[in-house]
Amino acid sequence: MAERRIAVFGAGYIGLVTGACLAELGHHVAVRDINPERVRILRAGDVPIHEPGLGDMIARNKERLTFTEDLTKAVSGAEIAYVCVDTPPSASGDADLSRVWSVVRSLADARDLKAVVMKSTVPVGTGTRARALLDEIGQADVGYVSNPEFTAEGRAIQDFMAPDRIVIGQDNDTAGALVAALHTGINAPVATMDVKSAEMVKLASNALLATKISFANEIATLCENTGANVTEVLGAVGMDHRLGAHFLRPGIGWGGSCFPKDSEALRQMASNTGFHPQLLTAVINVNNIQKRRAVQHLKDELGDLAGKRIALLGMAFKPDTDDMREAPSTVLASRLLAEGAHVRSWDPLARPAAGEPWDSTTRYPTPQQALAGADAAVIVTEWSELAEVDWTEAHSAMRTPVMFDGRNLLDPARLREIGFRYTSVGRP
Repeated sequence: MAERRIAVFGAGYIGLVTGACLAELGHHVAVRDINPERVRILRAGDVPIHEPGLGDMIARNKERLTFTEDLTKAVSGAEIAYVCVDTPPSASGDADLSRVWSVVRSLADARDLKAVVMKSTVPVGTGTRARALLDEIGQADVGYVSNPEFTAEGRAIQDFMAPDRIVIGQDNDTAGALVAALHTGINAPVATMDVKSAEMVKLASNALLATKISFANEIATLCENTGANVTEVLGAVGMDHRLGAHFLRPGIGWGGSCFPKDSEALRQMASNTGFHPQLLTAVINVNNIQKRRAVQHLKDELGDLAGKRIALLGMAFKPDTDDMREAPSTVLASRLLAEGAHVRSWDPLARPAAGEPWDSTTRYPTPQQALAGADAAVIVTEWSELAEVDWTEAHSAMRTPVMFDGRNLLDPARLREIGFRYTSVGRP
């Protein structure tokens, strides 16, 4: 395998995982970020995000992996530049590509560059504009490649090093082959296509996964209304090889950095072409409703929530991450506060942003402390620690033993035997 010199722009979640994994594959990687504090933390050997195995991988490859704010140092000798900056929704609902264009323009003097690789999630057609911009800044000989990421938080290293597929969208065969060769040592099929198709693959994949979750939540509601058991129903549905069991799990709603943003981006992109994607719109609406159904479950058990103490067990949008982006817990906390409830919370890793609703809640270091004196508990994130809680002790410590299990984590029969007024998602 030929070792390459690579510049990665963005030391956020995708940039750090991409840089560390490329270094693990034997390449020399410079990760550039404009946030001096983030660069300082990384140089000191710490990792500013939680991702299992990432810190160890960065430490293991410290001879091949550097972090810098300096643009000149980042691109010096670099043959490939990866764009891994964020693309948040703009006021219009379209993706804000300002950081992407800033990175591409900054490559005007990168004289060793052979390819620019777009890892950021971008709308279809971004590659055409990027190609024109590269030509404009004097980099007409530099190839452009779309190489979307399919990394799930909590297992990003595994997803990069052992993926289901590597998607390469290329504007010329040479650039595509160069980027494909960077992955030498990874045993996965390479799907090579045009740039616009590769851009669509990422959005379509996340939209379909989101569809499965929203479908599972709709079936769960039907099960609640009819007395069927969603665990049994979807377990049998998932045995069908045409469908599969992955993501057929009901819950309190999906969140995170990908599904909400990518689903909305795809819907907005469709709207911009004059097409109304009815299925995708329904998928998004089902998810928005699902996040609020927990509040109705609590009202059914407690009546007026004003003055009630509600413990939210889990804050991050999924376990094994500290990510709070689009987390269902934020919607729940906001709705409960609006109802006049006192909100308490627990999570081992979550890093909520300053401001509402979290400034008006109380966070506890253990689930037991959050539950003490509570009128109700909601399991929001399926942390393994919650399966190990002494629920008999928790029952005694709560003021009213009401439990809504938003992730179907616990055994209904056991919780009811203890004495909980227990409900879950789609299970009688």
